[in-house]
Amino acid sequence: MDLFRARDLFFHLFILFICQPLVSSQDAKPGNVADLFKRVSENIQVKRFSEALNDLNTVLEDDPNHSEAYLRRASVLRQLCRYEESEESYKKYLELKPGDSAAEKELSQLSQAKNALETALNLFDSKEYGKALDYVDKVVLVFSSSCIKAKILKVKLMLELKDYSGAISESGFILKEDENNLDALLIRGRAYYYLADHDVALKHYQKGLRSDPEHSELKKTYFGLKNLLKKTKSAEDNESKGKFRMAVEDFKAALAMDPNHSAHNVHLYLGLCKVQIKLGRGKDALDSCTEALKIDEELVEALAQRGEAKLLTEDLEGAVQDLKEAYQKSSQDMSIRESLMKAERALKMSKRKDWYKILGISKTASIQEIKRAYKKLALQWHPDKNVDNREAAEEKFREIAAAYEVLGDDEKRVRFDRGEDMEDNMGMGGGHGGFNPFGGGGGGGQQYTFHFEGGFPGGGFGGFDGF
Repeated sequence: MDLFRARDLFFHLFILFICQPLVSSQDAKPGNVADLFKRVSENIQVKRFSEALNDLNTVLEDDPNHSEAYLRRASVLRQLCRYEESEESYKKYLELKPGDSAAEKELSQLSQAKNALETALNLFDSKEYGKALDYVDKVVLVFSSSCIKAKILKVKLMLELKDYSGAISESGFILKEDENNLDALLIRGRAYYYLADHDVALKHYQKGLRSDPEHSELKKTYFGLKNLLKKTKSAEDNESKGKFRMAVEDFKAALAMDPNHSAHNVHLYLGLCKVQIKLGRGKDALDSCTEALKIDEELVEALAQRGEAKLLTEDLEGAVQDLKEAYQKSSQDMSIRESLMKAERALKMSKRKDWYKILGISKTASIQEIKRAYKKLALQWHPDKNVDNREAAEEKFREIAAAYEVLGDDEKRVRFDRGEDMEDNMGMGGGHGGFNPFGGGGGGGQQYTFHFEGGFPGGGFGGFDGF
């Protein structure tokens, strides 16, 4: 029990049981004064400070020199942080009871609390919220534990420091004492809002507006939240209807309403990312999903969707990395597994030789176009026609031959288009009869299969008659 509570308790017992006849200089009314003091104690106990002050004022009206009434009144006013009035009562008491060290100490503590509250308010204005909270908690509410102004300031500071659960708890204590405290209702509603518990936030705003329909801040926050929810629903409805461009605009508009509403914006960014992927806007989707992950780095769906966005931007290694991490965090999600397999296949395909590119043809080329391209390039790069650059020509000729071996065979071409790695199975004979362009006999060199109907135009080159 702290010094003040111990002093108060001792004073109540002293008044009630020992010194009832001595509390007033008016000997004719000792019982009435004792009853008033008893009631004062009871009212303070249940925090009915107005009633307690009324009784103390009654005592002082009957006896303007009642020292203990001044001391008691000073203490109550200090608890309520009505510092000027409290200081006046302490000084009046000390005039009647000079040299009371306990009262002098309380007066000094009153001064500390008053200065600390002013400092905290200044720090709040300068956005130094942590320091301000220290002054409120460690000084003001120590000496003025029932100061509503300080309690409201504390909740505001907790809100600014994003301690939303703490703000809800502290404002709840205020509302237990005064369920219609508009400041507490507003701040508590905002705390629920920033936790994205919008239904509960609306209830707090509505309760406050029933008490004061014209309260400007309550009206602003209430209608602001209603508009945010309306715009969010519009975005989601447009997405479900396939109106993706309209959904993009709605998601962006909702995000612009309150950039600091992280708990809600994380879902807006994710929704925007998904719609942008559907529109094929890979870079925009990548930015949106990254914003979502800045807010919540453990949001698996945002990680998976960012992997899909990286596929669109052809950042295949990044896509595999994101999707692999997402799958590790949610190994039961088959859609993530399928996306990961697709990304890994795309990455593997990106690292293999592109036979279409080597022959200079499109992926939809017909077999006749493939043959023509092959004949043209084989003729161009035949080593016998590139004696000054034979080594490079041989390498190029091998690539051309390998490309034709795959694309000139329907089955191999289908397997290649499906993403299978054909290079490990190249040149092992089979196909169109086995052909080694640079060796006869069983010597080294890679084996390729060639097949031409009618040979090269104009006849063959040494050792290549009758393709």
